[in-house]
Amino acid sequence: MQVIRYSQLSPERWANGDGVTRTLAAQKAADGDGCLWRISIAEVSTAGPFSAMPGIDRIVTVIDGELLLLEVDGSEHLLEKYRPFRFSGDSSTSASLPTGNVMDLGVLARRRNIKAYTTVVELSKKRPHPVFADQFAVLLQGQATVSEGAVPGVTAAAAGGVGAAEVASGQDVGTVALSRFDAVAGSDAAPELTGRGFVAIVSIGAAQ
Repeated sequence: MQVIRYSQLSPERWANGDGVTRTLAAQKAADGDGCLWRISIAEVSTAGPFSAMPGIDRIVTVIDGELLLLEVDGSEHLLEKYRPFRFSGDSSTSASLPTGNVMDLGVLARRRNIKAYTTVVELSKKRPHPVFADQFAVLLQGQATVSEGAVPGVTAAAAGGVGAAEVASGQDVGTVALSRFDAVAGSDAAPELTGRGFVAIVSIGAAQ
């Protein structure tokens, strides 16, 4: 079971210097040309243009704050909290902040190789939510635990080598409490989330 602690991720300054991003998980391309996909959380405090990303599909979900206004190829799109929005990295895109600073969950996927999806779901204490292989669950709000029973250990890294170990190898983890913006990497064992609040499920699959 892989748990990525948001509090232990290092901030990365944007290329234009107007914000910071923390990478939850990523997979580098075998050809050395950037990433096949990346999941990250950004703090957006300044209006301005997005960097061009040819060949990349992008999904942005506001996870803190109220609204983010995107202009994509001349069309305006008002992004409300917890409503994922997909657009092309080839597009001319800029952002404004009509209600103040926001944080967003961003997913990048190289179009010719990867298809990605983001869905926001409400957790239940009575009905655990499984996280399958090729999925990541990010706690957006509320309280939650993740459980997989007796496992060899909680590994230090999610795909791409990010994250931090939470439990020593060989320990019966039972249940692990999650803090806001912590993430769980899915597996064939399908770890289960239980609690009250909202979680983003990011699915990463091969392009058809």
